[in-house]
Amino acid sequence: MKTLGEFIVEKQHDFSQATGELTALLASVKLAAKIVHRDINKAGLVDILGGNGVHNVQCEAQTKLDAFANETFKAALEARGEVAGIASEEEEHLIAFNSERARAAKYVVLLDPLDGSSNCDVNVSVGTIFSIYRRVSPLGTAVTLADFLQPGQQQIAAGYVIYGSSTMLVYTTGHGTHGFTYDPTLGVFCLSHENIRAPTQGTLYSINEGNQHYFPLGVKRYLQYCQTPDPATSRPYSARYIGSLVADFHRNLLKGGIYLYPRTPPYPQGKLRLLYECNPIAFLAEQAGGRASNGGQRILDIQPTTLHQRSPLFVGSITMMDQLESFLKE
Repeated sequence: MKTLGEFIVEKQHDFSQATGELTALLASVKLAAKIVHRDINKAGLVDILGGNGVHNVQCEAQTKLDAFANETFKAALEARGEVAGIASEEEEHLIAFNSERARAAKYVVLLDPLDGSSNCDVNVSVGTIFSIYRRVSPLGTAVTLADFLQPGQQQIAAGYVIYGSSTMLVYTTGHGTHGFTYDPTLGVFCLSHENIRAPTQGTLYSINEGNQHYFPLGVKRYLQYCQTPDPATSRPYSARYIGSLVADFHRNLLKGGIYLYPRTPPYPQGKLRLLYECNPIAFLAEQAGGRASNGGQRILDIQPTTLHQRSPLFVGSITMMDQLESFLKE
């Protein structure tokens, strides 16, 4: 049995700036994930479900678990001094850590503390998404906005934690996508899915078809293609949509499939956040042999302009992405 900590140390030679700092940073993520796992598993027994009466910067109702997860990850990342600052989906502005050690730190972290948090009320899988960059501002100074507004191809690590029937941490440093399952009896994440490879062709598609009236024509035509019987291509494909990006992506990553969240009139720029959701998911997908785009451009090539920038997202098995984009081009 190989633990997450052992695996990171073993693979550090694959990391272009291999130091113990990355190990310590991911240990902070691991610790926060354990705490969130603990409280999610007590949901319904303690007062942590439902809304807290606050709206975040996107004007979305914040849940108690959103706030709890945000504070937990923020505290864990600040405590070790390996992170100069963070940006969170739940915070309007970036947060600069001001200790002398933090100012000298090389890394910044962007995160969605609890993706799909409303699903906790009905015992459905949710997740945490994180993204790590090397800062561009001078060491020894406070972080700046430029440290966070880097294209996704500059990520040095990214991952997610899925809190489901088991809790898993999946991450990449640009050398494959690896999964670790949490053993609560030992309190450790153990290697369970080394070098995940997404099937090049799947039979699952994930989209909120309740919004089909608003979809662009190319997306509508692709959905018709998915639903048209054709034994030679294993169609019709099966629709699977959970409503937690992490859960939908995780299933498609392992089984083969495609996730679609196009722009719609209510969200003309797309709904998902480029920095906190699209970039890390795209990095993981590409490292597993998949692909991600906004429908016309590779996600990891997009230059962000604001912290809470939104984007359409299409991500999944490479052959299915090719099929989708042929319809979008029409």
